[in-house]
Amino acid sequence: KIHRHTLRFKDLPEAFDGFTITQLSDIHCGSFTDREAVKHGIDLANEQKSDLLVFTGDLVNNEAIELDEWHSLFAQLTAPLGVFSILGNHDYGDYITWDSPEAKKANLDRLKAMQKEMGFRLLLDEHVKLEKDNQYINLVGIQNWGKSFAQYGDLNKAMHAVEDNSFNVLLSHDPTHWEAQTLNHPKPIHLTLAGHTHGMQFGIEVPGLRWSAVKYIYNQWAGLYNKDDKYINVNRGFGFIGFSGRVGIWPEISVITLKKA
Repeated sequence: KIHRHTLRFKDLPEAFDGFTITQLSDIHCGSFTDREAVKHGIDLANEQKSDLLVFTGDLVNNEAIELDEWHSLFAQLTAPLGVFSILGNHDYGDYITWDSPEAKKANLDRLKAMQKEMGFRLLLDEHVKLEKDNQYINLVGIQNWGKSFAQYGDLNKAMHAVEDNSFNVLLSHDPTHWEAQTLNHPKPIHLTLAGHTHGMQFGIEVPGLRWSAVKYIYNQWAGLYNKDDKYINVNRGFGFIGFSGRVGIWPEISVITLKKA
């Protein structure tokens, strides 16, 4: 399902009025069995023709080898200003036993290398400038940071070289990071793009009623939230893990349009 949001900001550079971002999250390719269904999702993401495409973590369940079969498909993702990614909690291999610390590190190194091969620019506690007509916004990406999960990310490091008065979009996998660090950061973070929750892959979303048991764990669990004119979009995820399906909470492609207020 495609979820579309239009967000308005007074300090958005004029060159980025109408700028579009397609967001994917939580692919979990180790759970896939249907190649045609995966290809349909990838084609649908490309059909949005957004200026920028971002992926907000959990490419695999545990091991880089899970990506081998799907590598060529995800390499088809494209956007004029590039495809950017971050790591999610499952990407580090923390949930299985390794023969050695070196084997675990080699797995993560391979996953990073495969993302580069697919054309993904992996952001590791850093930022890049996206430029249009001699103006720019910053795209910031941190490693996983969650209140109840591994805290690898360093937001201060990622924001260190960001100018005080710039417009900033943050990729951060776990939405608990928003209230814990992002909202009160001394440099403005206008929009955060997250995932992680999957909407628990079970719930009800109909006009007038939106519920999932995951809401009792996460304050921001699916869709768009706003506090003090700062936004977070929590993508419901592209794939699945654990329960092999979804009931009421469908796989998501987010399309966000930035407008100057």
